[in-house]
Amino acid sequence: MIVKRVVLNSRPGKNGNPVAENFRVEEVNLPDNIDKGQVQVRTLYLSVDPYMRCKMNEDTGSDYLAPWQLSQVADGGGIGIIEVSNHSNLTKGDFVTSFYWPWQTVAILDGNSLEKIGHLLGCSRVVGICGTHEKCLFLTSELGFDAAINYKKRNVAEQLRESCPAGVDVYFDNVGGDISDTVISQMNKNSHIILCGQISQYNKDVPYPPPLPPAVEAILKERNITRERFLVLNYKDKFEPGILQLSQWFKEGKLKIKETVTNGLENMGAAFQSMMTGGNTGKQIVCVSEDISL
Repeated sequence: MIVKRVVLNSRPGKNGNPVAENFRVEEVNLPDNIDKGQVQVRTLYLSVDPYMRCKMNEDTGSDYLAPWQLSQVADGGGIGIIEVSNHSNLTKGDFVTSFYWPWQTVAILDGNSLEKIGHLLGCSRVVGICGTHEKCLFLTSELGFDAAINYKKRNVAEQLRESCPAGVDVYFDNVGGDISDTVISQMNKNSHIILCGQISQYNKDVPYPPPLPPAVEAILKERNITRERFLVLNYKDKFEPGILQLSQWFKEGKLKIKETVTNGLENMGAAFQSMMTGGNTGKQIVCVSEDISL
């Protein structure tokens, strides 16, 4: 069987900006037979995420992420449907997901690496930071945020003081850099930073997590602010109950989902480039196939 796949065509350099041309689409032959424990899956959706920028370098700077190799298929989060199974616990028609899904239309995977799919926690005030008026409006009108700050308009520190007059207790940090430094400067004693990502620093040759300026480090110590790295792979045992809980909240209307969907495997590179420059609203995904018939 001939399938399409996306491979890493070139590296942008540790200090460079990724472009769609760093990837290329090619055709390869898929074996006709699958070994015991394997399944053949048709890809439905693929995810592009900021952490993948690190995988474009020869050295990712972390011990839990392996770099993509030149002319080899890229991978990441994905969802698909099993077309053929040689695994005892997975059958034809099962929807499955993996954090290491290859960027190709059809793939043969180890069945053991797949999972079957299946103001909520008490925050008194929730404030978001984003880069467009439309995104701010979506946060407040659709997602129920109490306020939203557009970091491209006005002074972020001033807006934050207006939105959080009592200071910040919990900061979910996905950006790093100047914005995070500003937020930390307004955090309360014994507050907590959840360090999930540092997208503003990924096009720079710096260690991860990037070191904080001395003045900001001093604030952490003076106010006893904890800063904990959040690595999703450390919580694999919580994936299934987490999906069930999120699904339940979604069905009850307590959780809303916003996605930016790009169609076609050939547009993986363009989707990645757009996501890295803020072109998406919500989760950026690529629809490879919507055909779930077997």
